[in-house]
Amino acid sequence: MKQMNIAYAVKGGLYLNLTNRCPCACRFCIRQEGEGVYGSNSLWLDHEPDFQEVTAALQEAGFASYQEIIFCGYGEPTEALDLLLQTASFIRENSGARIRLNTNGLGNLINGRDITPQLEGLVDAVSISLNSSDPAIYEDTVRPSFKEKAFPAMLEFARLVQQHVPSVTMTTVSTTISADDEAACQKLCDGLGVRYRIREFN
Repeated sequence: MKQMNIAYAVKGGLYLNLTNRCPCACRFCIRQEGEGVYGSNSLWLDHEPDFQEVTAALQEAGFASYQEIIFCGYGEPTEALDLLLQTASFIRENSGARIRLNTNGLGNLINGRDITPQLEGLVDAVSISLNSSDPAIYEDTVRPSFKEKAFPAMLEFARLVQQHVPSVTMTTVSTTISADDEAACQKLCDGLGVRYRIREFN
């Protein structure tokens, strides 16, 4: 069996790849372009790791030396919510790293409840993929399995998670939407009280 890439380093941060499950099929998703990113080997998992496998990968990567650890891989981290929370607690107890969750913001739909209170004290920052200010463009771009329920649920997640996590950012990807849409995204984020960032297209 090949070694799975559960933990991989990118630009000074340590990323955790917990699951390949995702309710979206974004048109620009890097999963459609190759096996891995930033020189990592394949991020496609042979199986979903358990807590022991994740902690072993953290220790092998020397996680205590990193200033930031990010839940982000070839899947939506909140699809593996229990493992995410257990791992974040382990990191919190054993390092001073900043803990960030990169998410599509559909964790409440995925888990059938408001999960944001469970992030309190365990996650320092959340980055949510906004992708567009327009629900129709969002749905066409993201192609979520939840269809028209996804866009309002993602915005509601952003509103709720601010009550539990100190730093919340919403993002779009450069070149994938118009300048007018980017301006509308900025206005939307201002209204929600969160940061807006345009990510580089990889």
